[in-house]
Amino acid sequence: MTLPQIPNLFKVPELKEKILFTLLCLVIYRVGAHIATPGVNVQALSDFLATSGSGTLFGLYDLFAGGAFGRATVFALGIMPYISASIVFQLAGPVFPIIEKMQRDEEGRKKITQWTRYLTVVLCLFQAYGFAVFTEQLPGAVASPGMGFRLTTMLTLTTGGVFIMWLGEQITERGIGNGMSLLIFFSIIEGILPAIIRTFEALNAGTVGVPMLLLMVVLMTLVVAATVAVTVAARRIPIQIPRKVMGRGRIREGQKTFIPLRLNTANVMPIIFAQSLIIVPGTLATFSNVAWLRSLADLFNTTSWVYVVSSVVLIVFFAYFYTSIIFNPVDLAENLKKQGAFIPGVKPGASTADYIDDVLSRITLPGALFLAAVAMLPIVVANVIGLPFGFGGTALLIVVGVALDTIQQVQQHLVLRHYDGFMKEGRIKFRGRTR
Repeated sequence: MTLPQIPNLFKVPELKEKILFTLLCLVIYRVGAHIATPGVNVQALSDFLATSGSGTLFGLYDLFAGGAFGRATVFALGIMPYISASIVFQLAGPVFPIIEKMQRDEEGRKKITQWTRYLTVVLCLFQAYGFAVFTEQLPGAVASPGMGFRLTTMLTLTTGGVFIMWLGEQITERGIGNGMSLLIFFSIIEGILPAIIRTFEALNAGTVGVPMLLLMVVLMTLVVAATVAVTVAARRIPIQIPRKVMGRGRIREGQKTFIPLRLNTANVMPIIFAQSLIIVPGTLATFSNVAWLRSLADLFNTTSWVYVVSSVVLIVFFAYFYTSIIFNPVDLAENLKKQGAFIPGVKPGASTADYIDDVLSRITLPGALFLAAVAMLPIVVANVIGLPFGFGGTALLIVVGVALDTIQQVQQHLVLRHYDGFMKEGRIKFRGRTR
């Protein structure tokens, strides 16, 4: 993006309104993420997460809540209840044929969206109650524990969770970009500035030298560049659409197009699933005095090789699992067959489905290995080289993916109204296509 092209964002009235509305919603979201829940000692909760919560589910939850969980705010649940509800119905499609049928129909999708909202409210109630019980167990975290505190917390956090869900839907409908993704994006971005300040404080204190700082900058640049490259990378499968007689002797010329299969189809979900599973021992050990459970938690400490190897295996497994859930080669092959399109050299129908499945399986492996490398990079660098390199993992993949998706939508608004594009030459290559 160049400076002369930035004013183009506000030359389109519709786009200007969308951007300003999105920014307003994000400001409201971040303001609410700093309003404390009644009856909770925020300092006690923050101290616990700083000392014992980094390797538990609470630390992972706090990442997506943008620190709102650690600050015990009214938005402490963040967007996670809605995401969890969406994943439940997404995974239920291949299991229950009626839900899979509804996912293909416009009215069915609206009904699933409504069910997702109801499930979000239920999850908010359960998670809010769990949050209240969790804070009561921390020394000095709750001034007046009991049922009154639990009911108040359930009401406050559930209201906050539902409001966040509504805010995200409003951004998606009336703003720019995907609302839910943008809420997570800005929650993560908020933590970058404090990290930069801590880095310069360490530099001034002599803890980090200039050569080490330069090495960190180089590593960050390479990781971001590689993440962008893999995010937009796609395997193009050529598609041939035959000629058709349009009537009155007119013949429509056959078309050649392609199906872009993303190298990283599952996106960041394999890392989330793997981390959620592997940090369960540490979470249970936090509130338990069982010796074998604490030994198991120490074995899966983030600095151990067992944690690294197990994480890599789980990420690769969940990459294939989640890809098989969200991408159905059989349906794609049937749609191509109905349209009369075909892959050159491949028979329509089952052969096409097998070919697409084979290609998808081959490209999923390097994508999964890259996900594992990005997730484990901060740990490996910190343990082997000794650099305080906390850049990578889930947060980086979310930030890059959401940023590219938002830029793509802005680009489309500008190009449709004949303005110069958001990027150089007014074009952007994204996920195997030139927009």
